Amino acid sequence: MRIPIYQVDAFTAQQFKGNPAAVMLLGHFLDDEILQAIAAENNLAETAFLVADGADYRLRWFTPNVEVPLCGHATLASAAVVMERLEPGRQEVIFHSASGPLRVSKTTIGYVLNFPERPSECIPTPRGLAEALGVIPIEVYSNAFNYMAILESLEILKSLTPDMAALARLDRNGVIVTTLGDETFDFISRYFAPVKGIPEDPVTGAAHCMLVPYWAKRLGKSEFRAYQASKRGGEVLCRLVGDRVELEGACVFYLEGEASL
Repeated sequence: MRIPIYQVDAFTAQQFKGNPAAVMLLGHFLDDEILQAIAAENNLAETAFLVADGADYRLRWFTPNVEVPLCGHATLASAAVVMERLEPGRQEVIFHSASGPLRVSKTTIGYVLNFPERPSECIPTPRGLAEALGVIPIEVYSNAFNYMAILESLEILKSLTPDMAALARLDRNGVIVTTLGDETFDFISRYFAPVKGIPEDPVTGAAHCMLVPYWAKRLGKSEFRAYQASKRGGEVLCRLVGDRVELEGACVFYLEGEASL
């Protein structure tokens, strides 16, 4: 079996920046064990598997370790593959996923995702979190997916070198850290998910589904220019629209070929 594969840098207009994702087109979803093995072989933060479903597509995402219920950058990459390679000229696509139908539209700068928001609540700092991060957060928020630590300054956020083994022992799949931005960005973040096989994710769409509702309430606005300050870095234009979050960014193709199975 020969499977078309694309590697796309998402949430960036520059090659070797943003977050790389593999996108693979299948006639049908293979057994979960095979999909997980392929994702581990690709060894990227996410591998997206696409199956055509009428005018739409079904979409699943795998890290090197696990299947995840939502992934922003690999959805952005999948939209680029559909609208630039599979169906050139197409302006919109709907992906059916574990998080429901996800609409992606073409824009002047790239693509805009329409995702469900992930609200959170303020909680006491969980045991072990400050020690794992190496810094005491101002506040901590939580939902079923992640902890989110609010930090005092951009300098602290950029200098973090978390204990990944300790983060992996926490009872959430990932930890977002965030702080107010600078003259260019409204807020800045980083995301750590070692239990998923992603010590630090370069640019995380799903994390912004938690970040945007928080910053909307704190800053009293609904549109943001955000930056994820990983080594690769990436920019996300964000909007809160009711109970949905729109995330806009560009994509750059890096690799196109076939995988042999």
